[in-house]
Amino acid sequence: MSWGSPFFVIAIIAVSTVGWLVNNWIRAKHGYSLEDEWGGKTEKNGLDATRKVELLTNENEQLNGKIGRLEERLAVLERIATDRESSSARLSDEIEKLR
Repeated sequence: MSWGSPFFVIAIIAVSTVGWLVNNWIRAKHGYSLEDEWGGKTEKNGLDATRKVELLTNENEQLNGKIGRLEERLAVLERIATDRESSSARLSDEIEKLR
């Protein structure tokens, strides 16, 4: 193997890249800031991320509740629309209950 061969150059690039990946994996595993390809640091925002997760969880619960209520209303509307035996007075009463 010659020092100037293309295989040697590719091997050096591969070893450097694998080393950088392993370094960042170890840093991420232990909670340190990560390096980008130009030596800059990416800080871990633990408190902001935790707060965002908490807010999104609360919003998710609210939206799930709204979806449940809308599904109930839709079921009532479907029952009203498909019920052939209902009179117009009963239909009006059901619609007013939904409002």
